[in-house]
Amino acid sequence: MLRHSSHPWQRLAASALLGLSALLPAASVLAQAWPTKQPIKLVAVFPPGGSVDQVARILAPVLQQQLGQAVVVDNKGGASGSIGTAAVAAAPPDGYTFAVVFDTHGVNPSLQASLPFDTRKDLAAVALIGKGAMVLTTFADSPYKSFADVVKTAKGGSAKSIGYGSIGSGSLGHLAITLMAQGGGLALDHVPYRGGGPLMNDAIAGHVPLAIGSVFLSKPHIDSKRLRALAVTTSRRSANLPEVPTIAENGYAGFDAPAWWAVLAPAKTPPEIVKRMNEEINKALQQGEVAQKLAAQGIEVAADTTAAAQAFIEGQIETWAKVVKASGIKTD
Repeated sequence: MLRHSSHPWQRLAASALLGLSALLPAASVLAQAWPTKQPIKLVAVFPPGGSVDQVARILAPVLQQQLGQAVVVDNKGGASGSIGTAAVAAAPPDGYTFAVVFDTHGVNPSLQASLPFDTRKDLAAVALIGKGAMVLTTFADSPYKSFADVVKTAKGGSAKSIGYGSIGSGSLGHLAITLMAQGGGLALDHVPYRGGGPLMNDAIAGHVPLAIGSVFLSKPHIDSKRLRALAVTTSRRSANLPEVPTIAENGYAGFDAPAWWAVLAPAKTPPEIVKRMNEEINKALQQGEVAQKLAAQGIEVAADTTAAAQAFIEGQIETWAKVVKASGIKTD
């Protein structure tokens, strides 16, 4: 019996399929093997002891257990988190290096003219860990008994300017109060401090009339009655300070300026790995013990998709760029 040779188009198709399989993206092969190749590194972009470091160290052992691979925390602090973030942006996009960042990530593009990476193009959002309120406080013997008292004093043509302290120029607290002041015509003068410790010391002593800081930073002094909480910056009240009203409740409809924490990857990391890491992080965040530890840091977990995380971060970059441009804020 004679055998018919295959048609040219069949041979071409077979050849194309062979070529395609040979050219299967290395990324796909990499994704299939992940995370068996080597330990996973979480780069905490601030020094040990701060909230970014704490978030990374809360997540690492849980992710290690879930993934069956070592997960290590590497602190690379400096320049409001941009040094560590730059290291991750330049890392191989193989799913073994991630950044744990803070809200400064959304502020740095408008405050640092020469970032060594493109925030939008060189990094991909993996997961939004959570958000936290900042709280505006005043010292125990202050004449300001409520947020309304501050507005009354600082508003109007004959307004008396009120000083407020933050952890530094360009910090989210500084930007949040600037945004509020711009929207409400308030005369508020910024007093930058180099960190939370010095800020709290002066706030308690009444050397600065108002202070804006994280719930984690301020709550111990609120609990001890050395500081009075006036308002929180999130759109909803903080679970840590449920009796403290929001700025939005005080006539600033829609005002929302949360602190936030997120995990990022180098931009070209395979989407399958980014999706898997997102799922593993969300699984970790849904564990009661993890959520409790983060709540103790003033963080309310988010547990959302990569797309939602990316959209949130993009929104933050745009919001704070407008504030910085309108106010001419510079870093210390």
